[in-house]
Order: sequence, then structure tokens, then C-alpha cells
Amino acid sequence: MELREVMGRRRSIRFLNPHKPVEPEKIQMMFEASRIASHWGNVQSLRGIAVWRDDAPKDVAAAITAPLTGYQIGLAPVSIVWFLDTSAIDVQADRLRELCKAGALGYGEGKEKALEEQFIPIFGNIGEALKQPGIGEIDAGQGIAQATLMAFDLGLGTCCMGTPHGEQIRQNLSMPESCRVLLIQTVGYPAESPEAGGQRPRRPFEELFHINGYGNPYPRSQEVVDQLTRDEMFQAPAPLPWREAELEYLVKALGLEGNGLI
Repeated sequence: MELREVMGRRRSIRFLNPHKPVEPEKIQMMFEASRIASHWGNVQSLRGIAVWRDDAPKDVAAAITAPLTGYQIGLAPVSIVWFLDTSAIDVQADRLRELCKAGALGYGEGKEKALEEQFIPIFGNIGEALKQPGIGEIDAGQGIAQATLMAFDLGLGTCCMGTPHGEQIRQNLSMPESCRVLLIQTVGYPAESPEAGGQRPRRPFEELFHINGYGNPYPRSQEVVDQLTRDEMFQAPAPLPWREAELEYLVKALGLEGNGLI
């Protein structure tokens, strides 16, 4: 499946089939896709814990929480807790040496010497700063994105949710203090239609992207928009005419009646 097809049809799926289990090998394939994602310095600080709702110890299953959207975790056969382990930066020098040996860093007969005398000391001096929130989260996001695309290609639905209880979750799942919880991703087979109600609202292109400096909107070619529309990169805008009826059906079928916020 081509990337544009995957991106054009992938939506956050909030409503999952709670009765259809996810094959363990599909979660592995998501992790495999995440593992080979690009990461600065090749330190690979992104990590994940897959929690099976029905098989995990009760205290483990109860350890992952998210406000307002907790029902999604209850529906999901699997929830992945994605986190960043800052201790990966402690072995930065070894990872750089691996890149050098693999031909991905430096060139010529003196590349090992230059690496040891110039490059590695620079990273060593800023190691603690690199452990702070920032570039690590950016590259971790690339890994999560690749896992998400893999999930879609396997027929699964996912939804990524932030949580203010990161430190509590870290402790509940026995993660070292060097770890920082990023988000929870629910995984399962969709109970709702793939369109999930249509293309969600987005800010205008011209407000988001600039050229040669802030305040100069990047020129948006209508020909490009038309081409991407033909390629199904863009979906019909939400709400699709039948979405409200679908939501009412899902709420009743999944036992989610409440205050109207789902």
C-alpha cells in the first residue's frame, strides 16, 4: 500500500471492537516499524510497553489512565504506553561508533580519529541537556508515526492520547526514573467506519507554513491540491451526513451512554 493511500485514509479510531483480539504478531510489526525509524545520533530512546487488557495483571491494566478518554482504553484490546528512556544518551558514544563503522558517519582513513577527538566530546558535553524534553520527543514521534502507519496497513485502528498522569504511570509500570511517558496508544480492530466521520477540521494551509521567513505564507498550488484529492489524500470534510447516526449506534452498542461527550 502506497504511503499516500495510507495517509489519505488513516484516521484516529476512537471506537474499537472490544471483543476481537489483536494478534501479538501485529503488535510486534508495529514495534518493528518503530524500531527502524530515524533517531538523532542513533540512540533510539523511544520504548514501548504493550498492555493486553484481558491478559495483563489487573494492577497493570488499571495502571494506565487518561482523563475524559478513559473509555477508549477500556474498549481497546491492547494499549501501548510509549515512553522515552533518557539513559539511552549515556551510551551515545557507542552508537556514534556504530554509525561510523556502518559507513553512515565520516569518511576516509581518519574518520575514527576525528570521531573520537571531535564529535564524541561535543555530544559528551551536551549529554544532560539532550535528556531534557525536546529533540528526543521529536524523533520518538517519528517512531510512533511509523508504528501507526503499520497498524493501519494491518487493518487495525489506533488513537494516541496524552495523559497528565505520566509519572504515576511510570511508577505503576515499574519504569526506571530515567524514563518519561509520552502517550498512550489504543490498538484494536475498528468498530466504526474507516472514514471516522470524515476529514476533521484543520487550520488553513497558509497559516501553518511559510517561505523565507515567518509571515510569508508558502504558496499553495491548486494543481497540487487537485492532484492529492484525485489520489485520495484528502477525504470529504466532516461531518459526513450519517456520522451522528453512527455515533448513536456505537454509543448504544458499546454501552457508552453518559453525558454526551465521547
